[in-house]
Amino acid sequence: MSRSSQIVDSALGAVGNTPLVRLDRIAKTEGFQCNLLGKLEYTSAGGSVKDRIAKRMVEEAEREGKLVPGYSVVIEPTSGNTGIGLAMACAIKGYSVIITMPNKMSLEKEAALRALGAEVVRTPTEAAWDSPESHIGVAKRLEQEIPGGIILDQYRNINNPLAHEYTTGPEIVEAVVSTPSSDEHPSSGKVDVLVAGAGTGGTITGISRAIKRKHNKDCIVVGVDPKGSILAYPDTLNEDGAGGQYVVEGIGYDFIPDVLSRDPADVNEWLKTADEEAFEAVRLLMRHEGLLVGGSSGSALSGALRWLHSDKGRAIAQTKGANVVVLLPDGIRNYMSKPWFLKMALEAEPSPLAQRIAGILKTSKSDV
Repeated sequence: MSRSSQIVDSALGAVGNTPLVRLDRIAKTEGFQCNLLGKLEYTSAGGSVKDRIAKRMVEEAEREGKLVPGYSVVIEPTSGNTGIGLAMACAIKGYSVIITMPNKMSLEKEAALRALGAEVVRTPTEAAWDSPESHIGVAKRLEQEIPGGIILDQYRNINNPLAHEYTTGPEIVEAVVSTPSSDEHPSSGKVDVLVAGAGTGGTITGISRAIKRKHNKDCIVVGVDPKGSILAYPDTLNEDGAGGQYVVEGIGYDFIPDVLSRDPADVNEWLKTADEEAFEAVRLLMRHEGLLVGGSSGSALSGALRWLHSDKGRAIAQTKGANVVVLLPDGIRNYMSKPWFLKMALEAEPSPLAQRIAGILKTSKSDV
């Protein structure tokens, strides 16, 4: 599903159809023989994988008569990216939008939301999901008290996983199937492994179903969940760091969303990741592959690398032609003021080239 060479009617026509990119330099550094591939979702119109569900939830709500032009007010609790996708869609379609979002989420997300015309309400990060003070609790109150208010509810809306079952998954399959095997890049012609983080869980659930039901039933799907979250299965995986806070945004929750399938038939394995390894993986993607991704992309890649080095994944890692796809949900746009990124970008140890430059300029000044 390549990007159209024709004029699209609106930004919604530029949602999805994102590239599948070889991560060859990282694969070589790690000693892998398999094809390591990144699904680059920040190239979607709104900047993330969540554009897909926002578009589908709004369009299906319109089709079902749940959204009324000039009256409905779309309200959504979100960690930011779904909100941006909804604000983009509603700016185009003429609906008012209210986004409720925990305090830990970046200022860039709030700025993007407000630029698109959304109202933003911040809530305490530490509030439990079922607390009246949480982003979910506040959204429910606003829905009750604002005429025309409607929560499309990414946590329970079937159109969340369906968006990925009908678009993201088939795009991945088509890219792999339509790329011929070659001496330089042998290919099994199949998606052999998918690695993705889980927030609402709609992304990994929908993509898994698209691949397993219509393409390769033996594809291994690996879910990545941050330490402090409870989404991983079995529940014993969540004991390390239980209840702790994590900096990575957009993945992990303190409850199990309805749209997440924890059925081992859909998600075969789970890994827990820490902030530090996620941000190190972001650095790898930037420095080795030139991809300006966000923190949750680092979580997904760090999980993929750990799984490929494990006893379970090592055979795949050393199989020429095996295709391992890592879902990279968004870009660095939303996180450029975050301390973890500023430390990485501006406080890194000087490179030999930087030291050489400093030496030249110091010598030049002493000659004056």
